Amino acid sequence: MKRDNKYVSTTNACKLCKPLGACLAFKGIEGAVPFLHGSQGCATYMRRYIISHFNEPMDIASSALGEKHAVYGGAANLKQGISNVCKKFQPTMIGIATTCLTETIGDDVPLILREYKGDAPAQNDASPCLVNVSTPSYAGSHMEGFNEAIRAVVDQLAKGGDRLDFINLFPGFVSPADIRYLYEIVSDFGLKCTILPDFSNTLDGPAMREYEKIPHGGAPVSAIKKMGRALGSIEFGRNLRAVVTAGNTLESKFGVVNRQIGTPIGIRETDAFLQVLEDISGRPTPKKYLMERGRLVDSFVDTHKYVFGKRAVIYGEEDLVTGITSFLTEIGIQPALCSSGGKSGAFEPAIKEVTADILSEDPIIRDDADFYDIAGEAESIGPDIMVGNSKGYSLARKLGIPLIRVGFPIHDRIGGQRILHLGYRGAQNLLDTIVNALIQKKQDDSYVGYSYM
Repeated sequence: MKRDNKYVSTTNACKLCKPLGACLAFKGIEGAVPFLHGSQGCATYMRRYIISHFNEPMDIASSALGEKHAVYGGAANLKQGISNVCKKFQPTMIGIATTCLTETIGDDVPLILREYKGDAPAQNDASPCLVNVSTPSYAGSHMEGFNEAIRAVVDQLAKGGDRLDFINLFPGFVSPADIRYLYEIVSDFGLKCTILPDFSNTLDGPAMREYEKIPHGGAPVSAIKKMGRALGSIEFGRNLRAVVTAGNTLESKFGVVNRQIGTPIGIRETDAFLQVLEDISGRPTPKKYLMERGRLVDSFVDTHKYVFGKRAVIYGEEDLVTGITSFLTEIGIQPALCSSGGKSGAFEPAIKEVTADILSEDPIIRDDADFYDIAGEAESIGPDIMVGNSKGYSLARKLGIPLIRVGFPIHDRIGGQRILHLGYRGAQNLLDTIVNALIQKKQDDSYVGYSYM
């Protein structure tokens, strides 16, 4: 169903706000404090939203603008806020993202930061790096804010020089569990890497006896500064081709070769990732991953009778939806509707790439969609499952079908930060979850029930 042309409002958006994505990206840098130049309400909303998913403390500083600043500008508040953060947190970096208010009134943040540095006491090695990014919510989704923040960090901090023995890895917005797995994979190929962002500990850390103002972990600023000297970069995301990314920036400024591949969910996309690692390292894929792949293929055979021909609605971030769609085609599920709130312009081509010459029926593809759009399409499709974040729960309940929770945000279950999506291991986890949900649905709907597959 297509939206009535006269209906222009967004109903239950299938995306989040742009500065929220920037805050998540900054949280993956060691010693960094995310800072929103805008009203206090923006920071409060985002903190609550992020905490609900990760179940970890989340500090976001704010310039706390009010009505007066909407008229006279927020420069004084921004400068005072940065000084307060320096005193309270002693950060290595402050990531400053703008909001709708400050973009609308036209605050020139780069100029304000130059003035701040000129007015502040003499800068030294202990002074934090100040990185700024423009992220008004009306100009994009949380994923655009996330990607633009990573590009800004690289653009403003990385330097060139002689090549060093490591690679850069830009995984996009994946889970802390995914990032830990990526370190394991790259290390097993005998490679060193800098992963940006790395919130594997900062947003999924251990219990501590004493509260840490800034959680331990993250990509060190010193390592980010060396990214222009890496042997090469690997960047996940078929939907990044229409924008300038962190990997593109390093390639254009410092000649660091950027290998842009799909998010490695499922066999085909993981095969491509491991092939790149083979090419860079000169080593064959370690046996442990061949065994993981073999077990995954075996489970495809075991579960085929439960999933073949089932129809799915997939929604969420564009690259996550593309990766999940690729995986579902491998196990025999028909992606009936692929939808995202993003509008990069690359979503439809990316979905067509991973489904070409595989499906008997092309999926419906919707970008710039909200859950009003998704619900209308889903009701006419008759799906068996939905795959996406918690925001789709009410629709899944209305349709009476299982919701397979992936991505962000997951507010109605524990462990969203520990869901493994990537690699053969992640695909195995997703397959088991999907199949068991379908089996449970069949059991629950049976008038007699059964206890043996």
